[in-house]
Amino acid sequence: MTDADFMTMALVEARRAFEEDEAPVGAVLVIQGEIIARAHNAPIRLSDPSAHAEMLAIRKACEKTGNYRLTEAELYVTLEPCIMCAGAILQARIKRVVFGTRDPKSGAVVSLYQSLTDKRLNHQVEITEGVLQPECGEILSRFFRQKRVRTLFAP
Repeated sequence: MTDADFMTMALVEARRAFEEDEAPVGAVLVIQGEIIARAHNAPIRLSDPSAHAEMLAIRKACEKTGNYRLTEAELYVTLEPCIMCAGAILQARIKRVVFGTRDPKSGAVVSLYQSLTDKRLNHQVEITEGVLQPECGEILSRFFRQKRVRTLFAP
């Protein structure tokens, strides 16, 4: 399967978040071409500020593999990871992160910080960005546009 195939699956997760009125971000974690975990944003539903798609997928993968290190893993996520998620990616020693669209307000991979490639740290992550960028960006734009409209016309 290709990066686009795995990102398409992450977009399915993002749509699930959208349907649950959560910020539509999805993640799929793959080891040697096999999907080990998939998740979508759920901080509201779970009352947990750390329940980002990446965090939930990493937790599921660690539980499934029985190891807190995911050294052969590739993480596909629709939105550039934030600093919290970047920290978890580094701690898990994930090999590669593929993301769809940049997050100019809180992105910690290329936008605001370059956490995953910082040579001062003891682990660096291979980065691929822009996979299915239009689709990944569109679902986020639609979600926040609808939020603004609902806020404007709320009683």
